[in-house]
Amino acid sequence: MHTASPQQNILAELDHELAATRRILERVPQEHWDYQPHPKSMKLGQLAVHIANLLAFNTLFVTHDSRDFLDPNGPKPGPAPTTVAGLLERFDDYSATLRQALAATDDAQLAGSFQLRRGEQVLMDRPKAAAIRLMGLNHSIHHRGQLAVYLRLLDVPVPGLYGPSADEQGTF
Repeated sequence: MHTASPQQNILAELDHELAATRRILERVPQEHWDYQPHPKSMKLGQLAVHIANLLAFNTLFVTHDSRDFLDPNGPKPGPAPTTVAGLLERFDDYSATLRQALAATDDAQLAGSFQLRRGEQVLMDRPKAAAIRLMGLNHSIHHRGQLAVYLRLLDVPVPGLYGPSADEQGTF
């Protein structure tokens, strides 16, 4: 029996999660871009852009050994998209970049450490593979769940993510 490597496992998981995430981002209603279900919640557009931007953050885990949030020269996403078309374009670009970076790495590199800092304060120090899963994929999945709730509150049909949704019952 052939056992997949950590890199192969992450790529397979990434492919599934990227497809599910794109399906939900496609449903973001442009007319509700500024919708905010609660004063402490992000606006719909902000949340959707954050989900897309997390892909670039994930790429950092693969391509770098550390990131300091206080570094003024650190990588930052460009101006936030303000349309669903711009959002999907960013998502597709960042998805392709992340997938290419992961495909170009190997298990030894993924076992190397990634450190997230705010100046001298260490916020996270984990193997890159763990950082990708915890702060990358799981973080994105968490926000995707929030986005699904926003869509439900706006009465937008929610796509199935791990099987049919209540809106898709009987379509499988």
